[in-house]
Amino acid sequence: MNNKNESRLNEFLEKPEKALWSIALPVMAGMAIQTMYSIVDMLFIGRLGGESITAVAFNMPLYFFVMGITFGIGTGLTSSISRAIGAGNKMRANNAAEHGIILGLVLGLTLTIAGLVLGKDVLSMLGAPKEMLDESWGYLRVTCYGMTFVVFAIVFRSILAGEGDMKFPVMVAVIGTVLNIILDPIFIFNLERYGGFGLGMGVEGAAAASVVSQMIVFSIFIYMLFWKDHAYITFNLKEFQFSPEIMKEILWVGIPSSVSMLIMSFGQGVFNYILIIGYGAEAVAAYTISGRLDMLMFLPIMGIATGLVTTVGMFTGAKRMDKVRHIIIYGITRAFGIVAIASLSVYLLAPKIMGLFTDDPMIEEIGIGALRTLCFAYPFVGIAMPCGRIMQGLGQGFPVLVITALRVLLISAPLAYYFAIVQEMEIIWVWYSIAISIGVSAIVGPLWVWRTINSMENNTQVISE
Repeated sequence: MNNKNESRLNEFLEKPEKALWSIALPVMAGMAIQTMYSIVDMLFIGRLGGESITAVAFNMPLYFFVMGITFGIGTGLTSSISRAIGAGNKMRANNAAEHGIILGLVLGLTLTIAGLVLGKDVLSMLGAPKEMLDESWGYLRVTCYGMTFVVFAIVFRSILAGEGDMKFPVMVAVIGTVLNIILDPIFIFNLERYGGFGLGMGVEGAAAASVVSQMIVFSIFIYMLFWKDHAYITFNLKEFQFSPEIMKEILWVGIPSSVSMLIMSFGQGVFNYILIIGYGAEAVAAYTISGRLDMLMFLPIMGIATGLVTTVGMFTGAKRMDKVRHIIIYGITRAFGIVAIASLSVYLLAPKIMGLFTDDPMIEEIGIGALRTLCFAYPFVGIAMPCGRIMQGLGQGFPVLVITALRVLLISAPLAYYFAIVQEMEIIWVWYSIAISIGVSAIVGPLWVWRTINSMENNTQVISE
């Protein structure tokens, strides 16, 4: 096992570009399949009508809320494990992973109970109209039953990411996603007229298909990690000893990351509110569809950013700041270039893309405008997002929180409210508010990254002297 660890670390140091892509490409592949599922899921739900799309849309802020908390803790876990491995401390890496398991259990049960007790009231607060509330709540209620499985899948993925292994968690995610796509029509529609079997559960069926798939994914992770010892990280929960230092290290990165994602979830809810008050339910549906396509556009960015957390964390643990600088420049320039090329395709194909999701001319028109406006800002997400993940790899969570609060709470949401509600301007100005906030983040992020790296290098030199 030690040889495996040392060879992985040495390989990462010798070939940092290859190391980055060894993590980024599996992440991109897995997220591409997951995003395709989201798109297929939306296509299925879209066959139920525009109101069903909107009913699901009001769940999106809550989805981002859950993902925000869980991925935030997961990022802290990945950062802690990767830095421990970089420093050659396997025992600490194992202990960090075990702390992650405990956090996952507490978080999963808490979110499940809170969702079942408070979910319907929260949906109403988020602006779900009375005529859509029952359908929207039905989707959320079923989703809550699988919440703990979702949390653990992210925890296991984060543990493996910390040791530089993304191939296995992506393979498991692909299995779950393919199963989800197969189950979707069976749970959503009544297929008897086509000679098949269907439960006809509507939007609740879409949620139920996800829960079943998540249970399968959870079972695979448990079997491979605890029974087959697949990972470099090893678990011995019977001898687990709580460490305030390790928990603090995980949460120091994880909590700011979680809060920043919660801010984005809040921003999603605010934008839904602004759009439905200012422009109607069609605007919310169009924004939701364009958001699913945004996820597809951001695949290269998210893959590279995920790779940067691990590589920057390992190189920082190994005290190789020269490698840290090198991989940062390499990763950001590749993310920007890839998305810039993809944005051109989105601009040209926007009408055909929206036509796949809806036959409502108003939703289609609004969605085309959103895509063609925001595609000019997409490449700058390739700067802003990796910078946040780089800071997490360095063990710094606070800057991500500050930049996210600046982007959402101080720029995009206030500007959108001003343009849509106060001035009653055309909806394109809402898209402008998002683009402006992305641009500001793309300036602040790199400045903070280089300042932090310079400070760490100076501190290292002082200690060595």
